[in-house]
Amino acid sequence: MISSLVAIVGRPNVGKSTLFNRLCRSRKAIVDRAPGVTRDRNYSPARWNDHEFTIVDTGGFEPVSEDALSVQMREQTLLAVEEADVILFLVDANAGLTHDDRDIYLRLSRSEKPLIVCANKVDGPEHERLADDFFGLGAESIFPISSSHGYGVSSLMDHLVTLLPERTQTIEQETAAISVAVVGRPNVGKSSLINSILGEPRLLVTDIPGTTRDAIDTIVEKDGHRFLFKDTAGIRRKSRVGLRLEKYSVMKSLKSMEECHIALLLIDATEGVSEQDVRISGYAYERGMAVILLLNKWDLLESEAKDLNRHKQELERKLKYLSYAPILPISALTGKGLHRLFDIILDLYREYTTRVATPELNDLIQSAVSKHSPPRFRNRPVKFYYATQTGIRPPSFLIFANAPEGVHFSYERFLANQIKARFHLEMTPVRLVFRARSEPSRRRRRKRT
Repeated sequence: MISSLVAIVGRPNVGKSTLFNRLCRSRKAIVDRAPGVTRDRNYSPARWNDHEFTIVDTGGFEPVSEDALSVQMREQTLLAVEEADVILFLVDANAGLTHDDRDIYLRLSRSEKPLIVCANKVDGPEHERLADDFFGLGAESIFPISSSHGYGVSSLMDHLVTLLPERTQTIEQETAAISVAVVGRPNVGKSSLINSILGEPRLLVTDIPGTTRDAIDTIVEKDGHRFLFKDTAGIRRKSRVGLRLEKYSVMKSLKSMEECHIALLLIDATEGVSEQDVRISGYAYERGMAVILLLNKWDLLESEAKDLNRHKQELERKLKYLSYAPILPISALTGKGLHRLFDIILDLYREYTTRVATPELNDLIQSAVSKHSPPRFRNRPVKFYYATQTGIRPPSFLIFANAPEGVHFSYERFLANQIKARFHLEMTPVRLVFRARSEPSRRRRRKRT
């Protein structure tokens, strides 16, 4: 069952994201003094006393602006209002009542949903008189609060939870979702991809690079499986990340990648692999992430350019360390090729979470050694005593040896490929760690002998 939804609405730079972060007890939304930082709807679970609900942060509402981006942000806010059970209308007590505040309040009042007016930036009781100006809206009560310092927030929330609708249905325990980060350089089609998957304009899409700044979470259910998609801000080259806000976005994108199981790396097929694509894939590889390479804008290629083998060769040449990653040509705009995406995600996730029985693993190691012995180290043979799996996501294995420092990287790659082939792990990264057997183990072995 979907929990009750509370939408925070207001003009740009009135403190919506700060209040959102306080209520969901995180720093999920980017906060900056510059107006217009939040652009998409940003959802997060929240709890007050014994009440659980979902809070949604919205972009700055500009009721009369005809700027293309402002129009889309306004549409996103109105969609959030339609979904919401309760609306928090946030105003700036220091700025006083404005014409835009009146226009927004009038629009929100038409929804006939519980509407709470919060006068933000009231840091203490001595400043509460600043909120009186907003009684001119016609609201029965005004809640003076400080989203930064927490003043008045408890009184606000005590009132808010009384307005949440009663839920009579039994809340079913949600199964764990496969988390997927949609990553890529700016303007490569990340938000368009999620919109195509959802079949609705859930996320903001424009042709302006860097439109998405927060990492947006979207739950998708398909054929009994749950997927959590994170649309992330475009990751730029460090030399081009000049603004403090852009730096925040890059940090949140990398954090989203670290928190996810699988990364969908979108590459512009019309431009080929760029230096920044290489950098992004390097981030994913270093973190041991499962990766799917999506060649986006495939529909825009000329017929002679739609040579998948040629594109695969380019990917293998420039992204050598991701040679295991599956490759899928798609069009995020038209949805072409996306029918295969969920099957690939499921297959890749099964590999990414595979557990191997210890006896089978050790049989494989001995078989591999018999086929191809490791090179000698300091004029003595390298021996492998025992192997065990130590983790998943990615599958990780610990191998005890007499001279772990003598295992050449080429032989390590050979063993990894043997494990991949034997246990059907072709699409996932595999980690091997070599360690010397402890002295007590050696003494016990000599004693048994």
